[in-house]
Amino acid sequence: MQALTKLLHHEAAGGVILLIATALALIFQNGILSHFYNEILHSQFIIGFRGHDLAKPLITWVNDGLMAIFFFVVGLELKKEVREGELSRPSQIALPAVGALGGVITPALIFWAFNHSNEFALRGWAIPTATDIAFAVGIMALLGSRIPSGLKIFLLTLAVVDDLCAIIIIALFYTEHLYTASMMLAAACLGVLWVFNKLRVGKKSVYMLFTFLLWLSVLNSGVHATIAGVLAAFCIPTVDKDGNRMLDELHEDLHGITTFFILPVFAFVNAGVGLRGVELSQLVNSVGMGIFFGLFVGKQVGVFIFTFVFIKILKLGKLPSGATWGKLYGVCILAGIGFTMSLFVNSLAYHESKEFFYADKIGILLASLASGVVGYFYLFFYDKIFKSKLAKNPKDNE
Repeated sequence: MQALTKLLHHEAAGGVILLIATALALIFQNGILSHFYNEILHSQFIIGFRGHDLAKPLITWVNDGLMAIFFFVVGLELKKEVREGELSRPSQIALPAVGALGGVITPALIFWAFNHSNEFALRGWAIPTATDIAFAVGIMALLGSRIPSGLKIFLLTLAVVDDLCAIIIIALFYTEHLYTASMMLAAACLGVLWVFNKLRVGKKSVYMLFTFLLWLSVLNSGVHATIAGVLAAFCIPTVDKDGNRMLDELHEDLHGITTFFILPVFAFVNAGVGLRGVELSQLVNSVGMGIFFGLFVGKQVGVFIFTFVFIKILKLGKLPSGATWGKLYGVCILAGIGFTMSLFVNSLAYHESKEFFYADKIGILLASLASGVVGYFYLFFYDKIFKSKLAKNPKDNE
């Protein structure tokens, strides 16, 4: 529990910084610094040398470059959990995995219901399927002992499985054109990393060099570059040949960077929604509505119904330790905080298109805000409101 407590407080601080970065993006985009803000985002940055360089705007470097580091850290977390954590025991992962499945299917169906007649709009079906672990865990930290440890582990595991689902969705549905030469070079780099892993090579610099080459190859292959981060992470040995816990060390080195720098920078460059001249009628379109109701309604309903069926009807599991059905539903509400991952999938789906008058980004922001606020106050007042009722009818939560 000490490690879990440390993680919760760490992510709580990260959530606050994410909120500040989002507010700054909105202020910059809608204030006197709007022109400066957009000039910075779309300024060309070049790496390499003449004839062999990459020139991309800053926003692309953030989404394809910095976010690859974020996904590398996610990959390290996934591998650690699979090898020796919550994902290593089928009995522990089953319930949150089923909940995560419901939290992917239900929002996607709601989005489809709003947008099935518009082929371009349907590209965003995966936007409301993600949970932002930083904000969700941050709110849990603020609630403290009001949430039992079993439910905290449930939401953490659900968010990890959610990230895995997002990675698979990006790889399968947001890859358009493949370039064979780059794919072969990426495969060669991945093969070298796999050999290093089997030999348990203890030099971090060697792994980082080939991870960079892998990322560069994937960037030019047509597959989204963030996938390189996940693949490379799974090639990091848990323990090297000298007995050092390399995976833990790399995670420790990079976790703070992703929490306090990469994710806030991502939020700052992606959350700047221009509201000047935008009418309410333009925002109430099928995409904005599909995202809002998918995240705020679909997430909580999908996670709860799937876990309810798994426990009460199929009799394949039981409630997390110390949990009640009421508190479980409150945690399901928090799963609707999409934010970072939803904004990321949005950038892949619509490529900065303004066809929907920013309704896509506003839908993400409003749904995430609603899920966070409603989930927080529901869980904050839950014990006070239901304490007397539960004392009289203890079977209500069995």
